[in-house]
Formats: sequence, C-alpha cells, structure tokens
Amino acid sequence: MADLLFSPKFVGSMRLEHRIVMAPLTRMRSSPGDLPNDLMLEYYTQRATPGGLLISEASPIALTGYGFERAAGIYDDTQIPGWKRITDAVHAKGGRMMLQLWHVGRQSARVLQPDGAAPLAPSAIRADGTAWTLNGTVPFDMPRALELDEIPALIDAYRQAAARALRAGFDGVEIHGANGYLPDQFLQDGTNKRTDEYGGPIENRARFLREVTQAAIDVWGNDRVGVRLTPIGSYGSMADSNRHATFSYVATMLNSMGVAYLHIVQPRIGSDAESDPVDVSILRPLFARTIIAAGGFTRESAERLLESGDADLIAFGRAFIANPDLVMRLRHHWPLNRYDRSTFYGGGSHGYTDYPIFKETEDKPSISDDDAP
Repeated sequence: MADLLFSPKFVGSMRLEHRIVMAPLTRMRSSPGDLPNDLMLEYYTQRATPGGLLISEASPIALTGYGFERAAGIYDDTQIPGWKRITDAVHAKGGRMMLQLWHVGRQSARVLQPDGAAPLAPSAIRADGTAWTLNGTVPFDMPRALELDEIPALIDAYRQAAARALRAGFDGVEIHGANGYLPDQFLQDGTNKRTDEYGGPIENRARFLREVTQAAIDVWGNDRVGVRLTPIGSYGSMADSNRHATFSYVATMLNSMGVAYLHIVQPRIGSDAESDPVDVSILRPLFARTIIAAGGFTRESAERLLESGDADLIAFGRAFIANPDLVMRLRHHWPLNRYDRSTFYGGGSHGYTDYPIFKETEDKPSISDDDAP
C-alpha cells in the first residue's frame, strides 16, 4: 500500500507536508468571556506538526450562535489575543491552522442565548437533542424564524469573525455548514420552510451558505476559505427530500466560487450509515479542488480512500484527542492511546493535555476497532 498519508499536498496556496488533518473538535475549555487560554495553547501546540493542518474547534461568530457553553469565541475583539498566541505557537512548530466559523442556529436553548431569547433558525421547527452547559445538558428550545431583514446582519457577523481570524494569525477559515447547524438548516428542506428568497428551491436554500462563504472570501480570498458539509446523517433532526440533488448543487456552487476545499463528513459503518448516502465519490466529480474526508478512519481506510482519488486529505478527530503525537504514531504504525469520552466536553487538563506521548520502549494497547477514530 502506498504511503499517501505522508506525501505533500497544496490546499489552496498552502503547502502541507502530509495528509493528516486535525478535525475541528469542540472541547469547552475556554476562559470566562469565551477567551482562548493557556490550556488551549498547550493543547493545540502539542498537536501541531511541521507542514500539518489543524482546524480549530468550532468558534461562534455571535452570542446567538452558542449551543455549547464555554466554546472559545471569535465574536469579539477581546478573543483575538488568545487565538493569536495559539496560532503563533502552531506556526513556530511549522504547522498551519484554520479557524472554523460556527453558528448553531436552532441547536441551542434559551439558557445559552442573550437575554434568554429563543434560538434563531430559518424556520420555527424544533430540533430533537440537547445543548451543552457547564452544569449539564438541557433540551433544545423552540427556535424563532429569522426575519428577512435580520439575515444581512448575521452574514456580516460571519464577515467580522473572518476578519478577526485574519488578525489572530490564522491561515484561513472554514465555514461550519455541517451537522445540522445554521447553514445546514437553510440548505435542507426538512428544516427550511421559508417562502422568501432564502427558501423553496435549492438555489434559494443555498443562498445563505453562498453569502456567508462570499463574506469570508471577501476577507481572505477564495484560496484560504473551506466549507464543511454533512451530506449524510440525521444529527439535529436533519432531513432533506433529495440530498443527492441538494449537495450536488452545493458542491458545484462552491466549486464555482473557487473555495480551497470541501470538508465532507463520510457515512460511518453501522447504525449511523444510511441506505443511500451521499459520499465523497459522488461529490468528487463536481469539485475540482481539495476534498478533506472525515468520519471514523483508521490508517488503512484512510490510505485506501486517498488511493481511490476521492479525497485528498483525511481528518482525524477522536484519535487526535487521545494522541497528541498522532502523526508520528501513524507514520511509524505505533499503537494508539484509547480516548476517554467522559472528558470530551468541559473540565481541565485531564483528558485534554495529559494524554501520553508514545515511547517505543513501552507496550501500549492499540485502539480497538470499536474505538476507531
């Protein structure tokens, strides 16, 4: 098997020395004011590698964008210095780092919203599920539909967040259009029942994502903007009457906009897989630039997908949480630490910055198939 994981690749104007990407991972470790802090600095620095790409945890672009308390924000200038310290440290190790721009839309609760207001959404349809607070989970509340005249200010919030990311020293931004969050809620007709220019046919439903992406391009240029999509799965009570048509249109649209990459969450094997999934092989002919695939990859399955040509980079999530030295472990076929799911969200250094670095003299158990990243 070829070792494509460790071959170089350009993403837009960025040259990467290997194909292993750290996926965006919500960890809820920021300081009051949603400020990036020293603990986060240590976490990202541990995982930076020469010529490697890290994608930051999802960072809300507005206070209305919160569904996870204490996620590090990018909605205020006070958050720039903390992020700048992190990007400087990643760059000092030769790494690259994108900031993921996030608005959860209806996947929130009044307790997380300014003044206890209802969450925002394209349509007033409640999602199943829970929001995360430092005191535990709470059910999603009924959202209110955005008024047409409110949408331009929301798009401008993305633009301002992208500009803050530039000042904070990132190498680009990724629009979080996946997992049933706000851009995805506009895209899919199960959550978008609008009758104005943001609803109805896919050209209208894709308008919000197109305008948000263009706002980021206005700041960065198209070769430093990526978009994450989830063409499969039902997380957040998502549904669409024709996902093939919807996401084929979106891939073609983003290709025409010249964005640097698509970041596509793949169908998983097992209960999360759907009978007719939209995967990278379907979208590959529609998008000429870089495709990042995420979704439960092992070293072997990552190599197979790269060999197929359907993806160019592979994002690892849980494996990067538990293995700060994941790139070296994969390069040398070393076993992986097991992750501790109970420490994923919130807390301190435990389960965050205290996972051990591999020593060849130690005999550590490898990760099981059930625990694959």
